[in-house]
Amino acid sequence: MKNSKKSEQRIQNQFGAFCTRVLKNETRYIQRELGNKAIREKSYDELSEKDLYELAAYDNYFDNEHSFNVQGKEIVVKGDMLAAALEKLPADKRDIILLSYFMEMTDREIARELDTVHQNVSKRRARILKLMRDYLEKEGFEWPQM
Repeated sequence: MKNSKKSEQRIQNQFGAFCTRVLKNETRYIQRELGNKAIREKSYDELSEKDLYELAAYDNYFDNEHSFNVQGKEIVVKGDMLAAALEKLPADKRDIILLSYFMEMTDREIARELDTVHQNVSKRRARILKLMRDYLEKEGFEWPQM
C-alpha cells in the first residue's frame, strides 16, 4: 500500500512537472511571437501621413457617371469617353441611342415615343453608332479583341 501511494505521488509530481514545463515553453513561444510581431508590424501612431493616405480606402460611387434626360426620364451613363461621345450628338440622335441601349426599348417603342416610323429609327441608329464609333476611335478608345 505504501508503495502504491509513493508511486501515485511520484506520477502526480511528474505530471505536474510536465505541465509546468509545457506552460513555461508555451509562454516563451508566445513572448517570442509577440516580439517578432512588434518588429514586423507598425502601430498606426508610428505611420506618417503619406503612409496612412496609401492605406486609406476611398469610395467612389458616383465617379465616372453622367446623367442625361430623355423624354422626361433620367438615364445614367458610366464612362467618361462614352458620355463625351453622347454629349457630342444632337439631342434627337442621342435620344435614340439612350432609349435603345440604356432603356432597352425596341425600335417600334422608340418610334412611338419620338412620333416617327420604326424603319427610320433603325436606319438612324445604325448611322449614329457609326458616328460614335468614329468619334471614340479618334479619341483613342481601343475596342476589346474578340
